[in-house]
Amino acid sequence: MAKSTTFLTSNKIKTLYNRTLDLVFAVILLFITLTMIIGVVRLFYRLGDLFQQGGITGNYLYIFSDVLTLFILIELSRSLFEYFTSHQIRLNLIIDVGIVFVLRHIMIDLFNHKLDSDTIYALSALLLVLGIIRVGVSINFPFDKKDAPPS
Repeated sequence: MAKSTTFLTSNKIKTLYNRTLDLVFAVILLFITLTMIIGVVRLFYRLGDLFQQGGITGNYLYIFSDVLTLFILIELSRSLFEYFTSHQIRLNLIIDVGIVFVLRHIMIDLFNHKLDSDTIYALSALLLVLGIIRVGVSINFPFDKKDAPPS
């Protein structure tokens, strides 16, 4: 009788844990969605500033940075949404976020002429490693059940 009570308590704890985890991920996803909406509104606001000023170079960097940041937020929201559907965080989506983040950093610093050769080599090595891991994940887990070809 003591075993069944422990088992029920264990199931209740697991259920509470899963519900709490779902709530936390839902709040994070809501926050990211609101951030994306605010980012798009600010992007259009900055686009208006771009038309008002004579030069394009100054504000173009901010618009470029905002667009790339929105890509990162979109990838993060995709990974969180994937958690809701499968209750698993897919490694390939997280690696995609990392690759987009590193590329964003490289593009912005290249535009500002702030990258030295050592930093370029280090970021290139990081991109190479992330790319190799991404290919390895794709080979080991080629598709999900929903992406599987019809049988």
